[in-house]
Amino acid sequence: MITLSDIHAAQARLRGIATHTPLIEFKLYGTNPRRLFLKAENQQPIGAFKLRGAYNKISSLPPEELRRGVITYSSGNHAQGVAYAARALGVKAVIVMPDNAPAIKREATAALGAEIVTVGPGSSERQIRAEELAAQHGYAIIPPYNDEQIIAGQGTMGLEILRDLPDVEAVLAPVGGGGMLSGIATAIKLSRPQVKVIGVEPELAADAQASLRSGEIVQLTASDVSRTSADGLRTQSIGPINFEHIRRYVDDIITVTEDEIRRSMKYLSADPATVAEPSGAVAFAGFLFHAGELPATKLNVAVISGGNIEPKVLEELRRG
Repeated sequence: MITLSDIHAAQARLRGIATHTPLIEFKLYGTNPRRLFLKAENQQPIGAFKLRGAYNKISSLPPEELRRGVITYSSGNHAQGVAYAARALGVKAVIVMPDNAPAIKREATAALGAEIVTVGPGSSERQIRAEELAAQHGYAIIPPYNDEQIIAGQGTMGLEILRDLPDVEAVLAPVGGGGMLSGIATAIKLSRPQVKVIGVEPELAADAQASLRSGEIVQLTASDVSRTSADGLRTQSIGPINFEHIRRYVDDIITVTEDEIRRSMKYLSADPATVAEPSGAVAFAGFLFHAGELPATKLNVAVISGGNIEPKVLEELRRG
């Protein structure tokens, strides 16, 4: 289990690399007494939160591992995080990506200088290929979520939320593999245990909710999770290390429909500062459409985890 000092150490490493992203209030309609602030991780240099964990992990490696290079497996945002961090540190990066990853994410990863290897859609498939290449070439594996340094890096978001909104009562975060949720929950619960932390995931990839409620990790098939538009949350199961943190620190996990995700993206697209890809809109959708499943809190934060949306999709949202 990571500690609060691990997260503070990650914050020090990330200074000057990752952006301390703002909290932007979303004006709710009518006389709703609840207030919602959006943690705009879409404003990171790579357009998503993944830079935090990737840089914290890579910058912690010993020099001999850095010389051999790093490898990861990702559907897109973690790929960009690793590529960006590796370039900043002068390290070779190899990324194993699924063949159904959005073109905007593949192209952005390549533009950062990473070597891309393409495999099928299953998260387990890309992990296996990355492990094979690491064994062949001596690359250091940078996991997308199941790693304490990754969790600590993502946890810096929790520290920022508490600094910028000290009286926050509930924080909603997307959950795929669990890196963000476990990091934020750890940072918040070890600092202010009374704050509620809620995970949100697509109902078409609801392995994290099933895992939390059953008390053991539930794994879905690649074909199951590929149905959701939220490509960043298509992991087949949460990581064991993440699950340990989630069980201890997360209050609940709720799910949202594909229609709710798309409607949320449309609302967020009205402001350039809050544009969200499908995965990035999930926590906002949870707050907007599932108030009855949430604690009765007045001061809330939902994390926009990323804004790397296909230009055509963004145009359609704004037209429609």
